[in-house]
Amino acid sequence: MIAPIGLFYGSTTGNTEAVGELIAEKIGFDRVQRIDVAADGVGDIESYDYLILGIPTWDFGELQEDWADLWDQLDQLDLQGKPCALFGLGDQIGYAEWFLDAMGLLHDKLQARGAQLKGYWPVAGYNFEASKALTADHQQFVGLAIDEDCQRSETDERVEKWCQQVMQEFGIN
Repeated sequence: MIAPIGLFYGSTTGNTEAVGELIAEKIGFDRVQRIDVAADGVGDIESYDYLILGIPTWDFGELQEDWADLWDQLDQLDLQGKPCALFGLGDQIGYAEWFLDAMGLLHDKLQARGAQLKGYWPVAGYNFEASKALTADHQQFVGLAIDEDCQRSETDERVEKWCQQVMQEFGIN
């Protein structure tokens, strides 16, 4: 039996992969299938009941290379009504003007494909200048915000709380 949650991620330095592993651990390895988009792409994405996608932002608000390589393939997906949550990694001090921009770009792409976006996360506790990953009211990110460069000590608690939130929003006990 396929796990009901597909966790798709791209990771150049290993940080996004490590956060994905932590998310799978918190939710339960039996419920989550981790998929590295560099190795396996997104061809099976529609076969999962629920989706969690992880993307880091590179340089000046750019997509991570693995996601960039398959970006156009996302336009072919039918995600109508599919519950989907995002997590993004970025550096809020070094790249304060582009913090988590890639997560915002991925959110918009998935929303256009009909996905039901879940797991929005408050901006309180972060210090950045601008982000494409903000909701219209600028009170939340469109997914879990992780900064392994400047706030690594916050990651475990943030992941724990977010996983509980997402499972509730997915309607999974």
